[in-house]
Amino acid sequence: MALRHEVLRFGQFTLKSGRQSPYFFNAGRFDTGAAIDGLGRAYASALVNSGMGFDMLFGPAYKGIPLVASTAAALAREHGRDVPYAYNRKEAKDHGEGGQIVGRSLQGRVVIIDDVITAGTAIRESLQLIQNSGAAVTGVLLALDRQEKGLTSQTSAVDELRASGLQVACILTLQDLITAAGQGIAGLSLESLTALEDYRATYGVMTN
Repeated sequence: MALRHEVLRFGQFTLKSGRQSPYFFNAGRFDTGAAIDGLGRAYASALVNSGMGFDMLFGPAYKGIPLVASTAAALAREHGRDVPYAYNRKEAKDHGEGGQIVGRSLQGRVVIIDDVITAGTAIRESLQLIQNSGAAVTGVLLALDRQEKGLTSQTSAVDELRASGLQVACILTLQDLITAAGQGIAGLSLESLTALEDYRATYGVMTN
């Protein structure tokens, strides 16, 4: 589905970190009803299969807004779990109901839903916002773990989240992409496999 909607693309891409990556994942291209529905089902399955305990979901603005809504809908429809969700505004609203949070008030055990994290800046901002509201973050749910070390660290942002005590679940990892390319999955060429392996050799973190 990611290949079909050109969410996952191969070539030469300059990342925010300045690194030249042979692949790029842009969840914003899940831009039809069927696509976001499929993504929500994938998130919901990954969350349920992780065994993570949670009372509600949170999506960081802006990309996290459709992600959290579609995941909540899929949890209710596919797994019989009708849980509340919320997301934040980039800037607090100073009229009407006011505030920065839209949806259910943050409470209990919260899972943050995002697409990909590199440096983890947006996740840290969400953590602070949720903790300031008196709720507790139990985990993070991602579409893709790039399994890539940071600019100043030999560990990835995902590893750092786990080291801080948070659970992290992912639909896909870089290793999954390499495995799929090696198996000749349609849309993943042998050239893609070589490029992914070379990139992992340079920037990848050790995986179990």
